[in-house]
Amino acid sequence: MSIAIFASGNGSNFEAVVQYSRDQHWTTPVSLLVVDREDAGAIDRAKRLGVPCYVVSPKSFPTKVKYEEALLELLKKYGVEWIVLAGYLRIVGSTLLEPFEGRMVNIHPSLLPSFPGLHAIEQAWGYGVRVTGVTVHFVDAGLDSGPIIVQRAVEVDSMDTIEMLTDKIHAVEHQVYPETIWKVITGKVLYTPRIVVTS
Repeated sequence: MSIAIFASGNGSNFEAVVQYSRDQHWTTPVSLLVVDREDAGAIDRAKRLGVPCYVVSPKSFPTKVKYEEALLELLKKYGVEWIVLAGYLRIVGSTLLEPFEGRMVNIHPSLLPSFPGLHAIEQAWGYGVRVTGVTVHFVDAGLDSGPIIVQRAVEVDSMDTIEMLTDKIHAVEHQVYPETIWKVITGKVLYTPRIVVTS
């Protein structure tokens, strides 16, 4: 049994999860990284960490179904039982979601249901909120709409710039995401649609 991490960008959460898993000697390892862009910064992190990395571009497939079927074949090869989305900027389709229902988690840089979708930090900043944060949730067919597992608030200080706020949110992500993933895969968090039970 192993974990696959999906990313589209810089990959800082990917690295945080891998480092935490190694420090804590997880029995369920991160076996591979899947990225959908050839220029994703996460690729260099995977090389440095010694994690197999596959670039699987949706542009190489005629349909989303074919793209996700190829992903399923790759995951099967590695015996993947859990998918962790870490800055993966695509809505997961039913082809991939249905086999992994309840075994796919995502992290989002806002207090959902506020500011779903892309550029959540910028959305919150533009709205002028005084408190934003981080949400870890199970993935469903909607846009950042799956059952919430944990949330952490981040205050927006009057002296903050958007860059400072971004750094604060990332620091919280890097702490809360690995800890929450471990609780999920060890059964301390149980999934049913729209409900999360923490033991």
